[in-house]
Amino acid sequence: MVKRACISINNRCNLNCKYCHFHYKQEYIQENEMDVFKILDNIISHIDEHKLELFKLGFVGNGEPLIDYPKLKEYILYISEYLKTGKIAAYTITNGLLIDREKLDFFKRNNINVGFSIDGIQPIHDMYRCNTHAKVMDKIKLFKEVFGKYPSMNCTVGKEVIKNAEETIAFFQQFENRITFSRMIGENGISLQDFHGFLKRAMETLNVRTGGYDCTMYGGLCGAGMDNVFYANGSVYICGNCIDLPYFMSSDTALDNVSFDVKEFDRHCCFKEVLAN
Repeated sequence: MVKRACISINNRCNLNCKYCHFHYKQEYIQENEMDVFKILDNIISHIDEHKLELFKLGFVGNGEPLIDYPKLKEYILYISEYLKTGKIAAYTITNGLLIDREKLDFFKRNNINVGFSIDGIQPIHDMYRCNTHAKVMDKIKLFKEVFGKYPSMNCTVGKEVIKNAEETIAFFQQFENRITFSRMIGENGISLQDFHGFLKRAMETLNVRTGGYDCTMYGGLCGAGMDNVFYANGSVYICGNCIDLPYFMSSDTALDNVSFDVKEFDRHCCFKEVLAN
């Protein structure tokens, strides 16, 4: 039974981060029209039919969601009753550059968790994320003013972070929040072994999110084909890292009919990497 979904409301970004693995899948990432309201209707029907107490919904994916903030706002208002009752726990992840007080006030009123992508210390962040560290830090401070706490943060772990592990961990200690570390993949990627070694060190002093059957990129187990799906390009995929694989259906498909027929595999490993090997 599906209990989590991510919706990529666009395939565009206002940055050009060097490690973005979606850059290597341009022929698969298209700006196809997708009826997000139909997707939300399917999710609501699924929640009601199965009397789910909690459905986790992310407005994240192949691009920067705040580029299409007016649409995102409509989608959030469309499910506002489910957000108020807590039946849907919704979140978005942003590079922070388009954040302003009006958007943060709206997210706060509607119980939307906003995560910021920041790769720790300034030299590493700026090297990969287009020299935006100072701007992102300013927006994080604005979030603190509005919410009274620091946001959750996402840090991509590559070779430079591994080499500067102590400095990276010390940087995040100042916020006393939850950190999601994600393994860099693609041509600049690191091994699962190196990634887990870093996570072990980070977890000694930080509140690190790893999750259960979610994604090996975040330190959890691979949940491909279990209880989560990824919407993009007018389709529903087995996961966001697998949009170039033949595991997808139309985004209009009712959630009860979504099935990817995944054979058993070692879920300590990434489904995509298992197939590749």
